[in-house]
Amino acid sequence: MNQKKILLIDDELDILEILSYNLEKEGYDIFTATNGNEGIEKAKEIIPDLILLDVMMPEKDGIETCQELRKVKELQKTLIVFLSARSEEFSQLAGFQAGANDYIVKLIKPKILISKVNALLQLTSQVSDNAKLIEIGDLVIDKDNFRVSKAGQQFLLPKKEFDLLYLLASNTEKVFKREEILEKVWGNDVIVGERTIDVHIRRLREKLGINTIQTLKGIGYKLIV
Repeated sequence: MNQKKILLIDDELDILEILSYNLEKEGYDIFTATNGNEGIEKAKEIIPDLILLDVMMPEKDGIETCQELRKVKELQKTLIVFLSARSEEFSQLAGFQAGANDYIVKLIKPKILISKVNALLQLTSQVSDNAKLIEIGDLVIDKDNFRVSKAGQQFLLPKKEFDLLYLLASNTEKVFKREEILEKVWGNDVIVGERTIDVHIRRLREKLGINTIQTLKGIGYKLIV
């Protein structure tokens, strides 16, 4: 396996020690930082595949740190996951709005955390916008032939539903904000109501039985595998 680099940013040394030990056992190359400023500099230096980031830290908190990291061109493809004791909804929303790919509460058991990290880094469903075929589990989206199948069953979707599904599937680790969905699926020159996206999401769930389209209140949608 090509060794992946993970950067841990947390001011609690015992957390860094536990995470480092468990992740190194999985074969990952681990780097650590104890505050936001140090984490940003180290991220620029090593360009990690994944950053696990705490929210409450001295000097620069996790939200500010995430915002700064997302401004760095070389880190645009780096996955950023918050690992925090803060479980409030507003904290999680702030994390996603800052540019995080996921938000995990620190009460999670180490084995489950490792599984999530493995899934994030080994996921092969991320594709470029120009990809013609996307396969996610038993879901296949064929852009050339405008076809969708799930577990061998074929579906013929209206164009906007197809475009919406394709967009979400094109990057399963990204939270697509409502404004971005409206721009990419409907275009800037088309005026649609706020409920339009919700209606199309509901239809996709009903037709395909997909329960992995996650709604992030006040932000947007994400396809989870």
